Amino acid sequence: MAVDSGAQRVLAGLDPEQRAAVTAPAGPVCILAGAGTGKTRAITHRIAYRALSGEIAARHVLAVTFTARAAAEMRARLTALGVGGVQARTFHAAAMRQVRYFAPRLLDGRAMPELLDSKVRLVTLAAARAGVRADRAAARDLAGEIEWAKSSLVEPTEYPVAAAKAARDIPYEAARVAEIFAHYEKVKRSSGVIDFEDLLRAAVWGIEEHRDVAEQVRAQYRHFVVDEYQDVNPLQQRLLTAWLGGRDDLTVVGDVSQTIYSFTGATADYLIDFSRQRRDAVVVRLVRDYRSTPQVVGLANAVIGQARGSGSRLRLQLVGQRPPGPEPDLRIFPDEPAEAAAVAARCRQLVDTGTPAREIAVLFRTNAQSEAYEKALSEAEVPYVVQGAERFFERAEVRQAMVALRSAVRSTPGETPLVPAVVEALTAVGWAPDQPPAGGAARERWEALAALVQLAQECASARSELASPAVASEERAQRATPVLSPIGEAGVAERQMSLADFCAELQRRAAQQHAPTVDGVTLASLHSAKGLEWDAVFLVGLSDGTLPTTYAKTVEQVEEERRLLYVGVTRAREWLWLSYGSARSPGGRARRPCRFLPQFDRSGGGAERTGGPAVAGRRAERRRSQVVSCRICGATLLAGADRKLGRCPGCPSDLDEELHARLREWRSRVAGAQKVPAYVVFTDASLVALAERRPSRREELLAIAGIGPRKVGLYGEAVLALVAGAAVDGIAPEKSSRSDPLNRLPSPGAEE
Repeated sequence: MAVDSGAQRVLAGLDPEQRAAVTAPAGPVCILAGAGTGKTRAITHRIAYRALSGEIAARHVLAVTFTARAAAEMRARLTALGVGGVQARTFHAAAMRQVRYFAPRLLDGRAMPELLDSKVRLVTLAAARAGVRADRAAARDLAGEIEWAKSSLVEPTEYPVAAAKAARDIPYEAARVAEIFAHYEKVKRSSGVIDFEDLLRAAVWGIEEHRDVAEQVRAQYRHFVVDEYQDVNPLQQRLLTAWLGGRDDLTVVGDVSQTIYSFTGATADYLIDFSRQRRDAVVVRLVRDYRSTPQVVGLANAVIGQARGSGSRLRLQLVGQRPPGPEPDLRIFPDEPAEAAAVAARCRQLVDTGTPAREIAVLFRTNAQSEAYEKALSEAEVPYVVQGAERFFERAEVRQAMVALRSAVRSTPGETPLVPAVVEALTAVGWAPDQPPAGGAARERWEALAALVQLAQECASARSELASPAVASEERAQRATPVLSPIGEAGVAERQMSLADFCAELQRRAAQQHAPTVDGVTLASLHSAKGLEWDAVFLVGLSDGTLPTTYAKTVEQVEEERRLLYVGVTRAREWLWLSYGSARSPGGRARRPCRFLPQFDRSGGGAERTGGPAVAGRRAERRRSQVVSCRICGATLLAGADRKLGRCPGCPSDLDEELHARLREWRSRVAGAQKVPAYVVFTDASLVALAERRPSRREELLAIAGIGPRKVGLYGEAVLALVAGAAVDGIAPEKSSRSDPLNRLPSPGAEE
């Protein structure tokens, strides 16, 4: 087929893989497109190429995506390519257009019901009918569960089984949620409204149950393109199947490594199974990354390279196309306030040296983490905007808590320590220490109030530190001053910070952070950063328990957390900073770094900087032949104790307690006979590793990190017998090895 000049022009400037996607023949086409590889360019050019070459008519194309912004960008690009008339819409917008058009026919002349903007009010009513008093956070979580169920084609009666199978994190017992779901449907019908899921279902019903509607829709739309196909849910897929009506002119584009919305019902299964279900499908992989420097791309590949699960076979190894840039900057700080202050200082430097503030982003796992960065940026006089959420002090739960704290000032004795006073006041508004509730919205509310308690701890600590005679250096006093600025240093030594002082401090911070701005550093959660990019990106709070979150219990949930980090890394064009605080607050409990980043030195929590991947690479080179991965989640293990156990500290233990007891008794007898400390025989960590991994051969003993040939020669036979079930009394006593010239007393934790 001859290609006219317009179509030929569309091919100009495409790389070989993009060109293959654009010129693929009619039929099923799957474009696996990594971050920054030009997926929107590929699909818009494919539509334009086919339209300009006369293969298809633009008016017969329906291109669907997930945001109005993405749909608008698609239409703008097609117009620039000289192609008009293509319908580029979100799933909901396309369904709305069709349902409204066919409503008179489907509803016997009645008007289409009003569309419900938010489920929360009706869910609250439905919960009341089920005997549940749900606050706004609980109602939001219940609304989320109903959306998940309806998007997953789950009916109220099917919900308990489906929720258990999907390991849903729900605010109430599954049977009670199902009851509220059923009441919600009744309340909604009696109110004469429909929700967004009903809209999609109505579009499906119109096509599946009305032949005339199906014929008209399918005559109008003959060629389909679906963007972000890894985010499709079962209801959207059913609508797409109804549109197709057995035809196969379908182009999908997606990236399994960017599947981060499973909690809403999205699944990458349709993308993963696309070529299996369509044997004649053309599959094109876009791997040339035009967004990020090779250094950022290299780190992204390292993060996703250990992904597990059904989608791992479709992960893409990106190839950076931009000139080299700086190595990603990996930093470790004593605590979160120090981390936030350093991030703000670096943002200030970037802005002062010419980087526009709008080209800088600070990304974190949860919205509750934003407060520390709002404060630090405000004090550094760096403008900022919060993406996808309210500023910390504008959130309803924070405003309510501040009212409760001010009210508590009148009833709290003046000698009450600050932190207990704050905890007691917040308990009055339903907050419970160390008891984060189930459900995303409820947990986000809990975390926001927990952040206020952390602020109280920091303020109390700073006041105590400033009052101490040991704090004599001017530098230390200056560091503490900003926290206490409305109070000043005069008279600090005479009293601890009071609840009234703390309320004044919160008011000061709120006033400082409420300054409006239209151009500033972006503060955003990793979820809300999807689809965006910046010149400079700070990924902060990268500690185990935050990323991955402690609420990620299953392997699938942990893998989604890994993909979140991958999405964050791939937002950076040129400059990338990754950091975590060794403790949450000054003097707090030590934490481990994110398990998905082997570049962090897990044993060096006190260092401020690891020196970047280049230095970390040289450090890792020395143990390249001894790489140990978690036998449960697959993460690279660097800490000595983790390597011994063969698992991450957060992964479940399969300790044989009876074997562990026999090993301890045997070790005690051997140590007594040899007159050496017990750890010289085997450390506690080694005994736990043996009782978990239960080696049956010499080679399996040697595979346990830290157990070398010498220990196996001395004790291997006895250990293998114990693992096989032998009683301690049946093991021949070990001869003393004190005369062995190689026997030197190791320090606890040293390699054995």
